Amino acid sequence: MNKTGKKAFSACFLGGILVMMSSVGMAQSNADSLRAVTLNPVVVTGTGTYHKADNSPVAVKVITTKELRDAGVTTLQDALSRLTTTITTHTSGMGTFVNFGGVSDDYIVILENGRRVSGDDRWSKLSLSNIRRIEVFSGAASALYGSDAIAGVINIITEDSRDPVAATVSTKVLNHGRLDHDIHADVTSGAFSSHTTYARRQADNWQVNPYQAFDEGGEQVLKLTGRPMSTAFGSDALSERLEWRFNDAWSAYVRGDAYDYQTRRPQGATYFTQKSSKDPATGEKVYTYSPRTAYTYDLHHQTFTWGGGLRWVPNKQTHLYLDVHSDYFRSDYDYWQTSEAEAYAETRKQTRYTDGTLRGIFRLTDANKLSAGAQFVGEALTSESDGIAGEQTRTYNLFAQDELRLFHGLEAVAGLRYTYNIHFGSAVTPSVGLFGYLGGFRLRASYAGGYRTPTLSQLYATDQAKTTSRYTLPGTSLRPERSNFWNVNAEYTGRSITISVSGFINDIRDMINYRTLTAAEIQADTHLTQLVEEGWTTLRRRDNIDRATLRGISANIKWMLPAGFTLGGGYTFTDSHAETKTLDVASQTYVTTVNPVDKSVRHVGNVLASWDKTWGDYHLCVSLDGHMQGQRYSSTYGYAPGYSQWDLHTRHIINLPHCTLEPGLGIENLFDACDRSYWNSNFATINPGRSFYASFALRY
Repeated sequence: MNKTGKKAFSACFLGGILVMMSSVGMAQSNADSLRAVTLNPVVVTGTGTYHKADNSPVAVKVITTKELRDAGVTTLQDALSRLTTTITTHTSGMGTFVNFGGVSDDYIVILENGRRVSGDDRWSKLSLSNIRRIEVFSGAASALYGSDAIAGVINIITEDSRDPVAATVSTKVLNHGRLDHDIHADVTSGAFSSHTTYARRQADNWQVNPYQAFDEGGEQVLKLTGRPMSTAFGSDALSERLEWRFNDAWSAYVRGDAYDYQTRRPQGATYFTQKSSKDPATGEKVYTYSPRTAYTYDLHHQTFTWGGGLRWVPNKQTHLYLDVHSDYFRSDYDYWQTSEAEAYAETRKQTRYTDGTLRGIFRLTDANKLSAGAQFVGEALTSESDGIAGEQTRTYNLFAQDELRLFHGLEAVAGLRYTYNIHFGSAVTPSVGLFGYLGGFRLRASYAGGYRTPTLSQLYATDQAKTTSRYTLPGTSLRPERSNFWNVNAEYTGRSITISVSGFINDIRDMINYRTLTAAEIQADTHLTQLVEEGWTTLRRRDNIDRATLRGISANIKWMLPAGFTLGGGYTFTDSHAETKTLDVASQTYVTTVNPVDKSVRHVGNVLASWDKTWGDYHLCVSLDGHMQGQRYSSTYGYAPGYSQWDLHTRHIINLPHCTLEPGLGIENLFDACDRSYWNSNFATINPGRSFYASFALRY
């Protein structure tokens, strides 16, 4: 589209919005329904049992279907980063990095309908086409959900139709070849039902600044680069679930999922070499560029999941669940060097993950509800490049949680998990909380322990960085990471408003990082001495050398105004201190350094505003959302600048006798916020700038 066309499109688009917003009003029944869904949804993640949000013993943030559709989001990363303030995301050529409560996604558990999602691309392979809600629990939850639940839990709750045939098809198109396409179909016949989901994601390469900065003799020199700021990719995800509801007491399901992701860096990509000379006429330095073959690489991830489960409800007081699933995921890292003399190389990693859980929910009395169960987790790793041939680990768990109403207005919840791992032995992880309420006021206080076992890669994998002559050894003596998490939450829920304020402290110890080996350690080991003789100048090993303390406060408000207007927003402040041991080369002693936690952000805020209006079978929603964050710290690059991004969306719902049409138009990055830093910087955002988008959904 040329500049004239873009201007005309913008004028018509914005003019249409102003005309439609000039009429204000909404039926009261629609407003009441919207309030019920938006302000007090059902939640399950905090305790594993169902509660209305305002009666949940622990605080849970809920992102509703309406909020997802109004914001025009089609991926889980976008939904979390734009509709919460406790989660920030950053995407690069290596994938999407998520920070939750100040720490990385290594400390987050992702669930789909209560079942753990595994694999290298767990953020990307979940479709939002049939989402009922997303529940975000901030805090340690290892007592209920096991290893890794140190920062929080994200639970994707889906919704299946019980109609004989139901289907949803949705597509969103943006510039730079960005496409999100989802299909979901439900078929029901008597006791049998089938639920199928397919999702396609793709994008092209793009650059914002074609230069890279180099330091040559104390002078900054800019050179052209062909490296993309955002790497082209394509992914496909297919999911099938078959369910049988034999009667009110018995039901069963089987499921299978397949996911494929691949970056698109062409092997023949071009970079440039630079030569400088003086202009004979002016004496100024001028540069000429010559193309050369690029260093480039491809990433390829595949995940296959299969499993099934049973549900037995013999009476209202007893619910029993059995779930078994297995994941197989494979990661390939193929790269090409700049010199023809350097051979093509490849890395292959294959991991198997098996989870079997038997749990029950028992209503002992009207004031006492017990959840208890057993879980087995098995993992296996094979890596061709590391010489790992089927290393395995197994974990056995027993867990229980009791919810007790002490008296009217005061409830308590307490949980405990016993874990036995074949590598690390036994561990006990507790949790306890109090919940008080009076009228519309709620007060919650809780403590929970966190627990995370080292991964098989951390235990057995090596890493050879030839460009820096650095060799990483396996962490054979690693210990589990542990944490203590304290949280206090105060909340008020009225007929049209919800206000919530939370404060937390998360103390994580024995965190795993890289420790550079001393000269004495190297000289005492013949294998290490041999590595030095082979030319490796830096030898390091994974070790429990870090500790992080995070303190924060988070405030949120959601306000349902008259005439169809909704306002909301939030702010989170996180103060993080990471202590790590670094080797002073001169003295060969370790010193403790203190910095913010890697990829943490101190200030994050968002603003959400929407307006709904119905005319007969036509419904319009106009929404504006803004995401603002301060500087993001990187242990490698330093601080990325702060930024804000605003998005404008219109959603048009046309109700027909047997289907609903839902076209949408919008502007992503309304004010053209871009980080135009030179390549290899710590980018605040890789957004390519202002983009007009079109979307369409058909719901049958």
